[in-house]
Amino acid sequence: MCIRDSNSKGVKKGLIVDIDQATLAIEESVEKAERMSGHKINKAYVSVGGPHISSFNSHGIVAVANPQGEISQEDIDRVVDAARAISLSSTREIIEVLPRDYIVDGQPGIKNPIGMSGVRLEVDTHIITASQTNMKNINRSLNDLGIENLGFIFSGLASAEAVLTETEKELGVVLVDIGGGKTDICIYVEGSLAYSSSLPVGAKNITNDIAVGLRISLDSAEKVKLYLNRAEKNKKKIDEINISHLNLPENLAVISQKTLVDGIMSPRLEEIFKLIFDEIEKSGFGASVPSGLVITGGGALTQGMVEVGKKVLGLPIRVGVPEKVTGLVDEILSPPFATLIGLILYGKKNTISKESGFKNFNKILKDFSLDN
Repeated sequence: MCIRDSNSKGVKKGLIVDIDQATLAIEESVEKAERMSGHKINKAYVSVGGPHISSFNSHGIVAVANPQGEISQEDIDRVVDAARAISLSSTREIIEVLPRDYIVDGQPGIKNPIGMSGVRLEVDTHIITASQTNMKNINRSLNDLGIENLGFIFSGLASAEAVLTETEKELGVVLVDIGGGKTDICIYVEGSLAYSSSLPVGAKNITNDIAVGLRISLDSAEKVKLYLNRAEKNKKKIDEINISHLNLPENLAVISQKTLVDGIMSPRLEEIFKLIFDEIEKSGFGASVPSGLVITGGGALTQGMVEVGKKVLGLPIRVGVPEKVTGLVDEILSPPFATLIGLILYGKKNTISKESGFKNFNKILKDFSLDN
């Protein structure tokens, strides 16, 4: 777990483009986490996203092993294995198989069939796949650092774990995680993940537009964008914004908030939301998400994000903030850390305690802070 973030290097739109730079960035992040926690890190869950992610729904059917008895975990495992036994390109790798709905002897809508009586067991699953090449590159970076990969998790799924409520999932909701170079999408219907994808656009596209519009460098544009986000948070509703304290090398001292937001940023936000709308339409679940959108990730803090989204999509929108953990300082309970906290929750849910395995994860979360 690393709370003090490190600069991303060697990665573009969720794909490793320079393995040496990526390894250096991971090493820096791990060293910071080890110093802060006082523990050696040798195992990790890894989030992945980007346009190499694809998904589909699959159906599996098996005969119950003991039709005179009860459905067991072994039956569950067999039917899920049957659902994942699909033809897949040699360049793709399954990273997640999520049961959506079980059917026992023709009776649908069952969430947990263990202990029920039946002869035939069926399951509808959602399967997420990723580029095998990218997975191998990530594993190579981890192996070079002596870290065991406990499993890949789609970053959108991890963020959903941290920011969505069970009520939203049950009613139907779209989780949108806007990162730097990608936007991950998860659509939940009737409590289960029904569709997931990733778009090759993100907050860096907004930074690029600011750089071009104001004729400044990308580093300066990022500083302006982040300052504007803080100004929005503090509700400073003035048009002329003094940014001389940012000490930009271009000596830009004053900018017009209206020109920047309405003229430069809003058109790009509209484009991103139109791409999100197309994904929702493509999924076929557009009429099944009355809870609207929950936006998280660093891009969720961009000024005008919610307002533009409501105008383009005509759906309710809220900014998703992680709220399912305690012991963290306020600055960590923020959209940019949604995937990270989702990984912690995922690990807590899926890690089985063994003598040689993890320590008590509940205690780790309880004692977790910036100081220890």
